[in-house]
Amino acid sequence: MKRRITLSWLLMALICLPMFAQMQDPVRFKTEWKTLSANEAEIIFTGTMDQGWHVYSTDLKEGGPTSATFNIDKIEGAELVGKLTPIGKEIKQMDPIFEMEVKFFEGTAKFSQKVKLIGGNYLITGYLEYGACNDQNCLPPTSVDFSYKGTVAATASAAPASVKGEEEVAASEPAETADSAAVAAAPQTLKEATDYWKPVIKELSSYGDNEEQQSHSWIYIFFAGMVGGILALFTPCVWPIIPMTVSFFLKRTKDKKKGIRDAWTYGASIVVIYVALGLAITLIFGASALNALSTNAIFNILFFLMLVVFAASFFGAFEITLPSKWSNAVDSKAEATTGLLSIFLMAFTLSLVSFSCTGPIIGFLLVEVSTTGSVVAPAIGMLGFAIALALPFTLFAMFPSWLKSMPKSGGWMNVIKVVLGFLELAFALKFLSVADLAYGWRLLDRETFLALWIVIFALLGMYLLGKIKFPHDDDNNKVGVGRFFLALFSLAFAVYMIPGLWGAPLKAVSAFAPPMQTQDFNLYKNEVHAKFNDFDAGMEYARQNNKPVMIDFTGYGCVNCRKMELAVWTDPKVSQILNDDYVLITLYVDEKTKLPEPIKVTENGTERTLRTIGDKWSYLQRVKFGANAQPFYVLIDNEGKPLNKSYSYDEDIDLYIDFLQTGLDNYNRKK
Repeated sequence: MKRRITLSWLLMALICLPMFAQMQDPVRFKTEWKTLSANEAEIIFTGTMDQGWHVYSTDLKEGGPTSATFNIDKIEGAELVGKLTPIGKEIKQMDPIFEMEVKFFEGTAKFSQKVKLIGGNYLITGYLEYGACNDQNCLPPTSVDFSYKGTVAATASAAPASVKGEEEVAASEPAETADSAAVAAAPQTLKEATDYWKPVIKELSSYGDNEEQQSHSWIYIFFAGMVGGILALFTPCVWPIIPMTVSFFLKRTKDKKKGIRDAWTYGASIVVIYVALGLAITLIFGASALNALSTNAIFNILFFLMLVVFAASFFGAFEITLPSKWSNAVDSKAEATTGLLSIFLMAFTLSLVSFSCTGPIIGFLLVEVSTTGSVVAPAIGMLGFAIALALPFTLFAMFPSWLKSMPKSGGWMNVIKVVLGFLELAFALKFLSVADLAYGWRLLDRETFLALWIVIFALLGMYLLGKIKFPHDDDNNKVGVGRFFLALFSLAFAVYMIPGLWGAPLKAVSAFAPPMQTQDFNLYKNEVHAKFNDFDAGMEYARQNNKPVMIDFTGYGCVNCRKMELAVWTDPKVSQILNDDYVLITLYVDEKTKLPEPIKVTENGTERTLRTIGDKWSYLQRVKFGANAQPFYVLIDNEGKPLNKSYSYDEDIDLYIDFLQTGLDNYNRKK
């Protein structure tokens, strides 16, 4: 009963943990006026951010993420001294997406701007603009307004200035209602589109929240671990041990029930050992380090080399083993003890003895899940691996007659090892690609990467057909039905990738291959482009032509936006629906073009100033839809009301088509 309750709680935790609202408020800034002397002061900006988020520093190169900048709207009786200065420890690393070194803060960000007071009355108003990202998305360029005024004497002996200013500003506040009066008072743009800009947060929520898909990723990691455990089970290091271990537990006691309990304990011990390994990875590296692994060039090079070594081991070049004295010491300790400790030490001995086969699989699994940036991913992956590895020992103990039907050990297990070697070699190139992009070597452009994958999977197919042999393979020339179909799949996959050498999108490998812009020769032109990049103009066109609208909130620096455009929008059915059935409006929230004049708006009682076109579209996204992350797709009718729940980053084409088709059906029903 207790076990059932525990499992129920674990399942509920997996389902409920990743849920959060669309509107994100991961960064919060406060401003402070600090008097340094009678005629000198500084404005200090202090920001705190949620775990996993970072704020970029100052003076980043053009074409990169949004730098922190100090901007003045009005200044009287004072002048600036120097530039905005970052305070504290900056993190510097190569970013493979922007192909440049970036500087950012984690946990806390602090900036300072010195000001010289000339004398008499002074007034300083302006804003700090900054960019913030995590591993999945970025906030639009966000501003922190400030306003300070006071009086100082013209001489240096004057008393410190009296200061009135804003003490704290939230970087991104939930916006469910807009101050319509403030909007209507704007002289040029927003008042004419009051109906289109009307908030529809509640209507959008009625279709169901568009939750992040991290729960699905956790489930994926768990099952990926299980697949790894199943593969490890059929290796020469583990499979022959099963009958010996089960027979030992059944024969060591006359009580069959006790033998089965011991086997259960043995299996549970295996789970504990490997889950502890996953937790140790998290404790050793920590959350921030795991988040950095996905983009850190040095780590990716090390991962590449490690997987190549593992692949060579599976090809039969050498055996990766732990020192024999370790397993001997644990084994002797197991013989000298009794009870639960003895069984646990036996399970630990299995882990050490089978390391030559399980090590490469575990290594690959831990590398892959660590680069997801999830703190719990290693433990979840190891849980799946351990359950798959431990379950057969328990089942064969419960049903000993099954032992007679077990396939005998033989050359087929070496075949499994070699297949895994080919797969690890292929995935090693993924990590080398990240480092290649980070350093700008251009050694592994998209066509080079695809050429290597084509050769690897073609060679795998030839091996499965018996045309290639490795040192530890036997001389059996017969090809079983299973090997034949695996060979067929591998060769077909190699052929599938060939058109990618000329620019075909290859959606099946879009997550692994380098970006399309690294390809020198590209004949593929099936791309989707927005009809409008202005909300009001697009809405008016849609009204006149009686078509529904899809708004694409995006950003120039949004990586996942580009992934969606390449992997999803290029699908023929998706592109047909977007081009023929919808009016596509793309709004860049980081567009730096200045508005004809700043627009004052009120959000949740706080007055804000919209200075750029990007500010305007970001405000629209917050106030109308209650969201501020990109990519963000929403379907609306000619009155600006939603037709379906929103959609964010998910490369599932069928899910995206269903999203579009549902909106279209709802629009047709409203006619």
